[in-house]
Amino acid sequence: MDKEHPKVKFGKTGVLIINLGTPDSTRWWDIRKYLKEFLSDRRVIEVNPIVWKLILNIFILTFRPSKTAHAYKKIWMKDTNESPLLYYTKNQATKLKEKILGENIVIDFAMRYGNPSIRSKMDLLKEQGCENLIILPLYPQYAAATTATVCDEVYRSLMKMRWQPSLQIIPHYESEDLYIHAIVNSIQKKIKEISWKPDLIISSYHGIPKVYFDKGDPYHCYCHKTTRLIKEKFAQIDIQTTFQSRFGPQEWLTPYTDKTLEELPKKGIKNLLVVCPGFASDCVETLEEINIQGRESFIDNGGENFDLIPCLNDNSDHIKLFEKLVKRFL
Repeated sequence: MDKEHPKVKFGKTGVLIINLGTPDSTRWWDIRKYLKEFLSDRRVIEVNPIVWKLILNIFILTFRPSKTAHAYKKIWMKDTNESPLLYYTKNQATKLKEKILGENIVIDFAMRYGNPSIRSKMDLLKEQGCENLIILPLYPQYAAATTATVCDEVYRSLMKMRWQPSLQIIPHYESEDLYIHAIVNSIQKKIKEISWKPDLIISSYHGIPKVYFDKGDPYHCYCHKTTRLIKEKFAQIDIQTTFQSRFGPQEWLTPYTDKTLEELPKKGIKNLLVVCPGFASDCVETLEEINIQGRESFIDNGGENFDLIPCLNDNSDHIKLFEKLVKRFL
């Protein structure tokens, strides 16, 4: 009887880092598929689901994919034929493997929306013998529309498993010394590279509808906390918090990044740096929305010098942070 029993792998711990997601390509259909999954998430869009389904399928998924595809084409990595977010998230997982060695530790990555999916990677880790799972959502500041929806999908995946591994989810890390240190280092590095002196640094975070904040979402507070901690370590240039990427007619967290970029030159701010501490990897929101659209808006309204500080991506400071966060749970 024992001879007939299938071989079962066991005794390993799986570490899964999870980012937001990306379309498979810049083709209209792939963009539409990605947007449908993302915008169908009840954590992301908290409106009447029946009304929203009609709006989403009749209007948004008919017209928005072309606009979004145009943005992705501007930043798509032609050498590897993938989005920067996918490229850097893969590199983050690879470099984290080099830091956390051990034959019983398996490190991988997944996307909340798009591919590779959380479900597919959790199944793979289980097949490799991972009896324990450690999940690291790549969102420094907690929000229901980011960290919580990663948790939702992880739990849904567990519900489909007959045999379940143990689970630990690493929480938000906006106050981690290594995280703040890494952001400050990235600011200082950029200042050394440019030949002009910034009048101001904008710290731009992805926005959420104000009603989410009114309902108790702590995201707004965590963003301001991050900026405050950065300013405590870097006081040479003033830093102002703004919020980007608003969608739809309702009020979002303010001040808006795009409106701020239009108004700053009129207030005498002609030389500007922008940092995006809420994004673990450069993506369409940083590379196209800020570094292309935002730059153009700032210059057109009278600005003289503009530059974007890269996200932490796969740099050594970032990987050191991930290593510290994960090792707490090993």
